[in-house]
Amino acid sequence: MNKYFTLLLLSLLFIACDKKTKVEKAIEEIPVEVKVDRFDKAFFETKPEDLANLKAEYPFFFPEGNDDKVWIDKMQNKDWRDLYAEVQKKFPDFGKQNNEIEEVFKHIKYYFPQTIMPKVYTVIGEMDYNNKAIYANDKLIIALELYLGKEHKFYTFPVYLKQNFEERQMMPDVVSSFALRSIPAPKDISLLSEMIYYGKELYLKDVLLTSYTDAEKIGYLPEQITWCQENESYIWRYFIDESLLYSSDSKLANRFINLAPFSKFYLEIDNESPGRVGQWIGWQIVRSYMENNPKTTVPDLLKMNEKELFERSKYKPKKNE
Repeated sequence: MNKYFTLLLLSLLFIACDKKTKVEKAIEEIPVEVKVDRFDKAFFETKPEDLANLKAEYPFFFPEGNDDKVWIDKMQNKDWRDLYAEVQKKFPDFGKQNNEIEEVFKHIKYYFPQTIMPKVYTVIGEMDYNNKAIYANDKLIIALELYLGKEHKFYTFPVYLKQNFEERQMMPDVVSSFALRSIPAPKDISLLSEMIYYGKELYLKDVLLTSYTDAEKIGYLPEQITWCQENESYIWRYFIDESLLYSSDSKLANRFINLAPFSKFYLEIDNESPGRVGQWIGWQIVRSYMENNPKTTVPDLLKMNEKELFERSKYKPKKNE
């Protein structure tokens, strides 16, 4: 009996691995060519007298209403030039990242064949951590000043933000920006709908970023993932006991969904918790749905009604040991 069970298990594992291999082989064969335009270099290496030519080549980076003096001052400003020097030191060549972007878009094209391959532009912006990567149909803009490493001297941000200013976070940020245009906004503003919306985004990272850890996908430290795993049933029980799932209280997003140093249960565990635990629980719900409904395609998953997805997910948090 044990021998039979072992053979059955090995057969199932072989089938699963073979299926994954077929998918990955199909993805590898998808022709994708990424063209990266280093606008950051073009801008800071342009002489003021040649600004008109730069504006003609990149009109979308020069909104109307700004006097040329604004751009010339930026080109010559010591602080901006120091930042440019640090970016060039970190990214003298973009070949490695170019290959990583190609790999991401091969996966995207597999699941979303109609996707337009964007032209990639690297920039040095205003350190807007909410817009580290911007995907806009035919353009992908990446702000390199936000990937210098969390300990970089130029960063004066709180630790919970700086921890994601690492080069390894570039591709997860690219996928987040793609998800913004691929996942319909929640049908309502309940906590559950918000959780599942971000759960869909994180599941998209599961299928598009196959070599990344869960911590890298969500932007946690490894110990923060461990905390969520160890406290999953407690988090879920709290949401149930406090009747939060279908609540539309506007404060809940800041407590459990949005970027924050910790989540706000208003309990002693708050300072131990990472922010955005609602997103993490939503991720587990979506994963549970896909485990129980494996025939659902990724595009169909993203379009699903949040309440229906939850009800069909059969989600049960793992019990704390």
